[in-house]
Amino acid sequence: MSESAPNTQGWALFLDVDGTLLELAETPQGVHVPIHLKHLLEATRWRLDGALALVSGRSLANLDNLFSPLKFIGSGVHGCERRTADGHVLRPEVDAALIARVRNQLADFVRGHEGLLLEDKHYAVAMHFRRAPELQEEVYRVMNEVLVPLGPTFALQAGKSVLELRPGAWTKGSSITSFMQEAPFIGRTPVFIGDDVTDEDAFDVVNEMNGVSIRVGHATATRAKHRLGSVSEVLRWLQTVPPVVPPPLPAP
Repeated sequence: MSESAPNTQGWALFLDVDGTLLELAETPQGVHVPIHLKHLLEATRWRLDGALALVSGRSLANLDNLFSPLKFIGSGVHGCERRTADGHVLRPEVDAALIARVRNQLADFVRGHEGLLLEDKHYAVAMHFRRAPELQEEVYRVMNEVLVPLGPTFALQAGKSVLELRPGAWTKGSSITSFMQEAPFIGRTPVFIGDDVTDEDAFDVVNEMNGVSIRVGHATATRAKHRLGSVSEVLRWLQTVPPVVPPPLPAP
C-alpha cells in the first residue's frame, strides 16, 4: 500500500530498538550496533530535521553506550526516563531503599535458578528467562510477590521472555505524547515502529493522533495498522525515508 502523510512538514519518527532496529539476543548485553546502522540513523535524523527518537525498554545510559558516539533524543525504561531535544533528562522519583530491597530479593532468586538474568535499571528491574523458558511461571510468581510491597505506583511489564518491575505511571505511549508537544516533533505526523507487546500502548497513542503505527513481525495480533516482517525489512524501509514526503507504507 502506498500512502502519504497528511502533514506536509513530514514525520516525527519514533523507533523501538531490540527486535526493531536490532535482532533479539539471549541477553541484553549480547547485542552489537553495526556502524552501518549508526550511519543510517544519523542520515535519517538529518533528513527529518532532527525529528527522530529512540523509544526503548533499555535505559538511556544503555542506549548511549550502544549507539556511541551518537546520542539520540529518546525515552528509556518504557517511558520512565526521557531526554528532550535540549538534552534535559526527566526521571521519576522513587524510594531507592525500597527498590534496593526488592532488587536484592530478586538477585537471591536468580542466583538459585540457572539461566535467569536480572537487569538492573536503578528504579526498575527486569528478569530475563530467554535461556530458561521453563521457569516462566516461577518468574511471574516471584515478580508478583515482590510487587506487593511496592504498592500501586509500580507495575509489571511483560515482554519477549522478560518480565519487568517498573514505575507504572509512564509508558512508551506517554513518552510519545510528551515528545509530540515539543520541538522538533510538534506539528508533525507521529510514526512508531515496534515489535513487542510493550509497544502496543504506543501504537494506541499514535493511532489516536492519526499517525502511522508499524509492528515488526507477522506472528502475533496487534493494534498497529501496518507491518514489516523483520529487522532487515525495517532497515531497508528506513533507507527510503526522505525529508518531507514519506516512503510507501507497508501493507497491514
